[in-house]
Amino acid sequence: MTVVAAATKSKPINPSHLTTIVIHIQNAQSYHTHKSSPKHSKPHKPPRKPIQFLTEIKQIQDPDEALSLFHQYHHLGFKHHYPSYSSLIYKLAKARNFDAVDTLLGYANTYNVRCGEALFIGLIKHLGKAKMIDEAIHVFNNIKAFNCVPTVQSFNTMLNVLVDNDRIDDADLMFGNARKMGFRLNSVSFNVMIKMWLRKGEWDAARLVFDEMLERQVEPSVVTYNCQIGFLCRRGELDKAKGLFDDMNRRGQRANAVTYGLLMEGLCCLGKFKEAKKLMFDMEYQGCKPRLLNYGVLMTDVVRNGKWDEAKTILVEMKRRRIKPDAVIYNILINYLCKEGRTMDAYKFLVEMQVEGCEPNAATYRMMVDGFCSVDDFEGGLKVLNAMLTTNHCPRVETFCCLIVGLSRGGKIDDACYILEEMYKRKLRVNLKLWESILPAVSRKGEAAIELVNELIFAG
Repeated sequence: MTVVAAATKSKPINPSHLTTIVIHIQNAQSYHTHKSSPKHSKPHKPPRKPIQFLTEIKQIQDPDEALSLFHQYHHLGFKHHYPSYSSLIYKLAKARNFDAVDTLLGYANTYNVRCGEALFIGLIKHLGKAKMIDEAIHVFNNIKAFNCVPTVQSFNTMLNVLVDNDRIDDADLMFGNARKMGFRLNSVSFNVMIKMWLRKGEWDAARLVFDEMLERQVEPSVVTYNCQIGFLCRRGELDKAKGLFDDMNRRGQRANAVTYGLLMEGLCCLGKFKEAKKLMFDMEYQGCKPRLLNYGVLMTDVVRNGKWDEAKTILVEMKRRRIKPDAVIYNILINYLCKEGRTMDAYKFLVEMQVEGCEPNAATYRMMVDGFCSVDDFEGGLKVLNAMLTTNHCPRVETFCCLIVGLSRGGKIDDACYILEEMYKRKLRVNLKLWESILPAVSRKGEAAIELVNELIFAG
């Protein structure tokens, strides 16, 4: 990816957008004279008019159509400033249309548009998610070309992208050259490097970074301690973790709910549930209110050990304290019940969470559909599938296939065909093993089903 590239072919603009563009451009860019205010009264600033282009672009879902709108405004004489570029580049980067992003950066450079650092931080993050690391480095190195002075914020973003994509040597080199590059490292910079070494299991290397942090008189944050405490707890080294916790308190850094949650998890892993529960109630005396994540640690442990009555007690305790369970808490319960074959009990929790105003997430629906399939209740699974699709979530391909086979064998061919249609709409790919399970089930059920299967084969 280059900073300046040739313009990409744009999608034709929707004609409905064109009727008022010229008027809006004239209104946005015309000059007005105002009556002078009385001598002793404070002049009132007129309310800032919304930029019509930005208003329209927020309503457009299709990134190509948004790019066409940008060009249309430009051809009609509208002068795009930083907000226009920022809004559109964010939309295009999210859609991974980086060629179009390149084109816009070229325009910004040509028209000498002064860009904000936030634009480049967002772009570097999106390039990192797309595994386009060299392109992200190129963007970082060219920030100054856009009348923007990079700060340690963009440095940390680039460093984090390198770490998250396992570019260890590059991250280490960048961190070591920070001063030469003109950046003063802060706690976030050190936290990223500590995270990197802990992920690699290199405790000693992480501690060297921590020691350097203290030498440079950079104040460790709660995140600095939490990532180290979490690492030690996962390794069962609870005494060392508690030592760090004490060091944290000595330095005046207050532990948060995450800190206590990590220690509680460490205790639970060593079979010390009672101590973990006591720690959760003790944290309140230390001025840290228990949060959902702390209850989640306890709930996970009792469910993992099959202590269902204890799980219900925790749920009652939460409600007594007016702590509303979230999707994560409900998912722990639903997952346990589905694995135990108690699908209808799990379904009651699905209904309860919706009544309580807690929105099920994709994992909730997937567990429920798979749970119904595991007990051969394919009609129950279909009912949950419908709710899932309505909320724009989608199950695994294997779940679709399991429902098709189960419904076909039960004589529910119309329902099986409906699921085939939903798969076709979503252009889902089915591997050979799954086809081998679907074909015998639907082939004896009529031409309509066979036709749908053929369409899916050609679509894949």
